[in-house]
Amino acid sequence: MDMPAELGHLTSPSELKAQLAAAHRGNPFLVYRDGDGSQRIVELADSAAQLSIGRSPRADLSLHWDPDVSRAHADLRRMGDVWTVVDDGISRNGTYVNGERIRGRCRLGDGDHLRCGKTTITYRNPLEAGAVSTAVSAESAPVRVSTAQRRVLIALARPYAGGNAFATPATNGQIAEELFLSVAAVKTHLRAMCQRFGIEELPQNQKRARLVALALETGQISDRDLTLPGDG
Repeated sequence: MDMPAELGHLTSPSELKAQLAAAHRGNPFLVYRDGDGSQRIVELADSAAQLSIGRSPRADLSLHWDPDVSRAHADLRRMGDVWTVVDDGISRNGTYVNGERIRGRCRLGDGDHLRCGKTTITYRNPLEAGAVSTAVSAESAPVRVSTAQRRVLIALARPYAGGNAFATPATNGQIAEELFLSVAAVKTHLRAMCQRFGIEELPQNQKRARLVALALETGQISDRDLTLPGDG
């Protein structure tokens, strides 16, 4: 299957900040890329009960650039405090959640990847994001990090707490000071995680921000993890 839109592209610092800002506002939201490859975020306001997805320009979420999407493809519906995706068989190519074609209604959880045609839409729910998401595509395996590595990830991403629009990842020295580790130990953990996330070949000046982006996108850490006790 196609790579999820966000995981298949390098998320820029400004795009990551937009995701963190949306998470900080607390409502569930959708993240996807349009026909030009630009990130789009749709916040699912409390007042909304249903959104239509399709190639038609009249659809609430119009994927007009994707020829594999039907004009009326699927619906997102809120039931109580949860969101579901509904495909009653009207779409030509079907709707997939985490690589599996759905028929009827499917409940969405934080980090789930919804695919319509060639477009993948990631569902994020900040209220669920404290738990590591197990939602992965059929052809990819979840990245496993140790407890120690997760602590390093949280410290690395700490400056982004609250959707800080001007944040950059923490330095090795800042991480070492927060976690009472040596700088050498921090470097070892970061190097191992870059390998696990498959970004070791990126330029050095891109690795840290990309690691933060992937850790948040895959649910390894959440915006809630980034606030130190007493800061909230």
